[in-house]
Amino acid sequence: MQKVVITGHDLTVDQIIAVCREGAEVVLSDESREKILASRQVVNELVEERKVVYGITTGFGKFSDVVISQDECKLLQKNLIITHAVGAGDPFKEDIARGILLLRVNSLSNGFSGICLETVETMIAMLNKGVTPFIPEKGSLGASGDLAPLSHMVLPMIGLGMAWYKGELLPGAEAMERAGIPVIELSAKEGLALNNGTQAMTSVGAHALHDAITLLKTADIAAALSFEAQNGVVDALDARVHQVRPHAGQMATARNLLKLLEGSRNASRQGEIRVQDAYSLRCCPQIHGASKDAVNYVGGRVDIEINAVTDNPLIFREDRSGISGGNFHGQPMALSFDFLKIAESELADVSERRIERLVNPAYSGLPAFLTPNGGVNSGFMIVQYSAAALVSENKVLAHPASVDSIPSSAGQEDHVSMGTIAARQAGEIGRNVRRVLAMELMVACQGIDMRGNKGLGKGTQAAYDLVRKCVARLDEDRELYEDINYCEKIIEDGSLVRAVEEALGAEIEY
Repeated sequence: MQKVVITGHDLTVDQIIAVCREGAEVVLSDESREKILASRQVVNELVEERKVVYGITTGFGKFSDVVISQDECKLLQKNLIITHAVGAGDPFKEDIARGILLLRVNSLSNGFSGICLETVETMIAMLNKGVTPFIPEKGSLGASGDLAPLSHMVLPMIGLGMAWYKGELLPGAEAMERAGIPVIELSAKEGLALNNGTQAMTSVGAHALHDAITLLKTADIAAALSFEAQNGVVDALDARVHQVRPHAGQMATARNLLKLLEGSRNASRQGEIRVQDAYSLRCCPQIHGASKDAVNYVGGRVDIEINAVTDNPLIFREDRSGISGGNFHGQPMALSFDFLKIAESELADVSERRIERLVNPAYSGLPAFLTPNGGVNSGFMIVQYSAAALVSENKVLAHPASVDSIPSSAGQEDHVSMGTIAARQAGEIGRNVRRVLAMELMVACQGIDMRGNKGLGKGTQAAYDLVRKCVARLDEDRELYEDINYCEKIIEDGSLVRAVEEALGAEIEY
């Protein structure tokens, strides 16, 4: 099984997926072990010397002026966790919750947080033995970090809260006991080191980013099938057109579509059937490409954040100082995940237009709603309705969460990011996009059959074959939701992209 070595500075999104969805083992590097121990020694010295350092020898937020005695330090940290664990709503899925735990470990392993080594080792044991904290998905302002979600993450570690173990939701103490992991007692600074940071929004966003890359590739595959079904004009994909407007995503999309359509006898040339296509086909490189560029921008921000130190105060070993700053503020990720939402939404927006062009006889020249016996049969009429509803919902979800702010902690924390809301919305939009693309796959294959398949391209043939493996041509009405479910499944599990890339002998660019 793959091992992921935690250093604090080189974790990748692919490694997050390997740990959170595939169960890869987590190992702490020797370098990080030494940094954690050295950082902890500084905290111990600050407490012994009774230095006034936020969150170590003072209260939190508005209570930062209240000095805490040495005897009360442990109680201060426990109270911080239990009072801040006030999340709401459904729990995060287990892969997201595991990601929160993993990202917190990675941040702590940089050695700027003053955490105890035993605490980090407990978190790693939870990841490796399958104890996943029950973390409600709502209740974070995204500054001071993800306080409520991260506090719920900590509860099982101290024998409280709830956690999953081997598919069963249990009291936290019982889950830890069954896994053979001793619960811990938090020492000075540890509660704040654990619940002050951006790991909830970043876990949600990293998973959404990973899935968005699959959607980018799928959108090109679906569009290529629609090109086949509509005798699309491939001249618009000519590399010369895109080289004079050299956005990376635009050029990559044009190359992808040409590769997918290579050898097609359904696609047309300029003037053979029509001079030009509607925008939803002709402008695929520009539309999909812009989303690619946006997603890649977000990927750069996520790469920084998953390896960042985002709690407060930060412990600097060189001069034994604890500096109170604002790295917990989620604004960099809030803006990024709002951008991701828009980029994803546009993939569904244009996909739904391609569906409409196929089911509408005024546009397609095919029988209405792609059914040979219209009237008694409705064919794919309501598929377009459903796609339109999802697209409309995405428009609401894509409204930027980051433009909102509500002051908290009696005005001490007077601007917040709402970054966790943005990340959650990005995940929800991504799921809607996946459903719309699944519908386009199904509808485009029907359009190909009804148009009269003269021969598909190298990539589109592989996609068509995989769809038709379980989704038969629609001659008489039947339940369609299972067909859509199958098309969605081959997107989600990656089998569609793998089949097409294998046929092409190359990866689809994004």
